Amino acid sequence: MKKILIALDYNPTAQKVAEAGYSLAKAMGAEVILIHVMVDSTYYSTTSYSSVMGFGGYLATDFLQPDFIVELKKSTQDFLNQSKRHLGDDSIQTIVKEGDVADSILETAKELNIDVIVLGSHSQKWLEAIVLGSVTENVLHHTLIPLYIIPTKNKD
Repeated sequence: MKKILIALDYNPTAQKVAEAGYSLAKAMGAEVILIHVMVDSTYYSTTSYSSVMGFGGYLATDFLQPDFIVELKKSTQDFLNQSKRHLGDDSIQTIVKEGDVADSILETAKELNIDVIVLGSHSQKWLEAIVLGSVTENVLHHTLIPLYIIPTKNKD
């Protein structure tokens, strides 16, 4: 195992996912790559978007403007850089992609010859799960690369 891809979203549990993936990588002496996939920019202007981590453009009305997209990309890179600093390892690579989250993770893993993909699995509201599907589930069903899935659901 030489390369581990850790997929992070803006969920407050992303730090837990990053730490677990990083621990696995260090135990195996593997290179670490952090990835965040930006979905359609309209998502970041909805009430389902959490601004807890990363971009603070919550309920922005100018989400289709080019400046908004540039700021969103910059903010996303800042989020990954903060995660990298938190882990305390300057050798960590970061990647920002745009598009379908599961497809982008799978494409990146293939391009970089990733040995393990690390993902968090947190429950979504039932309607979102039906409409959007689960990123973790989609990645699981479309790859032969081993997954390290970190459960992040809050215990009741």
